[in-house]
Amino acid sequence: MNQPKRIKRAISGWVVLNKQYDMTSTQAVGKVRWLFGAAKAGHAGTLDPLATGILPIALGEATKAVPQVQDGTKIYRFAIKWGSATTTDDAEGAVVATSDVRPEQAALEAVLPQFTGTILQRPPIFSALKIDGERAYDLARAGEAVELQPREIDVDEIVLVEHGADRSVLEVTCGKGTYVRSLARDIAEALGTRGHVSMLHRAAVGPFHDEDAVTIDQLEALGQDERDALLKPVWAGFSDLPEIRLDAQQATAVRHGNAVLLTGAGAPISLEECWVSFKGEVLATGWVEFGQFKCRRVFN
Repeated sequence: MNQPKRIKRAISGWVVLNKQYDMTSTQAVGKVRWLFGAAKAGHAGTLDPLATGILPIALGEATKAVPQVQDGTKIYRFAIKWGSATTTDDAEGAVVATSDVRPEQAALEAVLPQFTGTILQRPPIFSALKIDGERAYDLARAGEAVELQPREIDVDEIVLVEHGADRSVLEVTCGKGTYVRSLARDIAEALGTRGHVSMLHRAAVGPFHDEDAVTIDQLEALGQDERDALLKPVWAGFSDLPEIRLDAQQATAVRHGNAVLLTGAGAPISLEECWVSFKGEVLATGWVEFGQFKCRRVFN
């Protein structure tokens, strides 16, 4: 049954969604956009349909802050099912190899340091990465041989949460581009067995965490004003970056995309990334060079 059309609103902010199981990220964005009647929406980092957890959804001007959030640190809680490898490296794929080996807890904990720091990781063949303009998962589904080159990723920490004979739960804190399905596959192989992800939950993306999140069901149960009250401000997407407060004259220059000289005793000389505000409203993201703030993205 088709949903009735709603009037599109020029509304801006963040919905920190706890995405449900068996829903695509695109479906989630479409549903949230409809619930808020937003003219524009996007998300900061795809979650697989079989994964749950934090999917930051940007409405209106917040879509300009998506790159900052996507580049932020992520925390995943995931389960490795021991004894079988699949085509997709998760529970969705067909089993392609099995092993009778079940790792001991001590052996698992001993191997985890190999997967922290800056490491090389081979992405899963069922991924959205492109090969000669084609998505890897499209080629894999068509039965073509897919070969993806290893890529550098940053893994801050992996901790063992729960260990069992057939399944272990771990939590990883990592940077952009990390595939948890590949981590599970590679950890299993390092232990002389096979394994795949049987559960995946994203607990944090950049500044957004589980405690900030709402579900589709919760949003549907609210009236429009109550939903709007849950929206986080645009600047919440880069609240972990330094903020520089401008005066009225500087604010006018930045609104036109111009660089401004920062004055005052505490004015920074150099910053790789920051954002500027005037009277509590975000004006732009950018960087500071030789005491000048330079715009990267200007917000309306």
